[in-house]
Amino acid sequence: MKTIAQLTYIPLYSEHPKEQVQDLIEFVAQHDVEVDVNYLSTSIKGDTNVVFNLIREVYDTMTVEGQKFRFHVELLSPTQS
Repeated sequence: MKTIAQLTYIPLYSEHPKEQVQDLIEFVAQHDVEVDVNYLSTSIKGDTNVVFNLIREVYDTMTVEGQKFRFHVELLSPTQS
């Protein structure tokens, strides 16, 4: 089973929000998930445990770095492929 998550990361109070979003996309791409970058969000598809662990890792990383942000996660129903 594969899980699909749509991630929207919005840096707050940042002088370089585009760079922060690009860094996040590069971070996500290093994991074992399919990545589809869109104008307002990034979709990831992969094993359910990998997707949920990645969501947690992204959240924890941004929190540890002390950044202010909004992080929207939308989960779609699982697929077989």
